[in-house]
Amino acid sequence: MNKVYILIPVIGLAIFSVFYMNFTKVYQAKLEQAKVKIEADRKEKAKRDIAAREEAIKAAIQAQEKRKLEREEKERVEEAKKKARQDAEDKRQRAFDDRKRTREQVDRLRKEVEAVKAELAKLDEQRKSNLEEQKFLRDFVKQAEANVKYYYDLIDKLAAAEAAKAAAEAAAKKSS
Repeated sequence: MNKVYILIPVIGLAIFSVFYMNFTKVYQAKLEQAKVKIEADRKEKAKRDIAAREEAIKAAIQAQEKRKLEREEKERVEEAKKKARQDAEDKRQRAFDDRKRTREQVDRLRKEVEAVKAELAKLDEQRKSNLEEQKFLRDFVKQAEANVKYYYDLIDKLAAAEAAKAAAEAAAKKSS
């Protein structure tokens, strides 16, 4: 019986050893397979990561170029807007200056027109005065000519009267 105590555990150990060895081989194979699969997955993942990284780099470069083009377009549009704004400001300033210059010119011309009107009114008054003076002088000349004729006639009458008086005195002296 003593042998049974030793033999049964030894047989059990042998059976356990067979199962254990079989299990260990299968387990080791599964572990190796799992390691190979993990290694293959890691390599595949690394390849995918590299490919994804390359795609991301390409996409980033394209996005950067697109942003650069958009920025250039935006800068061009902003520059065009600034230029248009500056042109509009220049036109507004030019129009304001032209309007101011025109107003000043209009005011100056109005003053000149008023001065010319005043001068015309003065000249018109002077013309009327000259016309009245000319009419007066014509009438005066006519009257003076009439007076001259009257005085010449009067002088002739006085001369005739003096000649008649002298002849009468000479006749009175002769008769006396």
